[in-house]
Amino acid sequence: MALFKIQKNETLEVVKEKKFKLEKEIQQLTEQNLSAIFGLEFVRSEFPLHNFRIDTLAFDRETNSFVIIEYKRDKSFSVVDQGYAYLSLMLNNKADFILEYNENKRDTLKRNDVEWSQSRVMFISPSFTTYQREAINFKDLPIELWEISKFDNDTVMYNQIKTSGAQESIKTISQQNEAISTVSKEIKVFTEDDNLSKATDETKELYDKFKAAILNFDNDIEIKPRQLYVAFVAGSNIVDVHIQKNALKMWINLNKGELDDPKNLARDVSSTGHWGNGDYELQIKSDDEFEYILSLIKQSLNKNKK
Repeated sequence: MALFKIQKNETLEVVKEKKFKLEKEIQQLTEQNLSAIFGLEFVRSEFPLHNFRIDTLAFDRETNSFVIIEYKRDKSFSVVDQGYAYLSLMLNNKADFILEYNENKRDTLKRNDVEWSQSRVMFISPSFTTYQREAINFKDLPIELWEISKFDNDTVMYNQIKTSGAQESIKTISQQNEAISTVSKEIKVFTEDDNLSKATDETKELYDKFKAAILNFDNDIEIKPRQLYVAFVAGSNIVDVHIQKNALKMWINLNKGELDDPKNLARDVSSTGHWGNGDYELQIKSDDEFEYILSLIKQSLNKNKK
């Protein structure tokens, strides 16, 4: 997609794309801005372990899991085979990953602090082949592809390659690949269906109603299912929804004192432990306050959208 700059006379000038000369340039730019781009904590660059060297080791505080990032300019590699090789390396050497974190960060982790089932691998490259794009077309693949583009107006764009409504599970081919089979037993990519599995039909309908309305707020809002909730994200989390059997529990991602809630429907959970992001919690069993609750969520969108 072409990028244009608006001139003073309202004519458009094409902003030309610039090529990255070295893979290292992509790596340095990404590592210095991990939090801004992906909301991740930087742990270590060029982490050597056995016969592997991980380009970037990061930690996802939201899921309490490690993220391995690789940068590729070579189009011939298999993202699935290499991704699962890295995940297998991690699962077989958990103590080394924890030690690396503890040596590079101010706080410390214990083995039980890490949600290993949520581990994932990200590949970042200026482009991926059609074969590589098609290779990730599974609904439960713990591997992400991100294309990076640089332009001559000092602009950089990261764009995730999305699966095209994938329905097939990676487990269907796991018998043909020992690494995939082994990793799939421990790593789980959660879906909306996983979160909805215990809900009544009435609760599912209530969730679908809120989901449609939230997505209608902005075209940039994405759904990211987690182990314990479904996150609605536009750069940052807007609202996280835990789907119970007979109700929805929502956490609005605003700090204490930032939510305008004249009806006092939201509970302050700033001083209590809870899932999700933000200091405000809602327990919803019906759509009686539907429009009002949407107005609360909209405040979070206005504050958190990047």
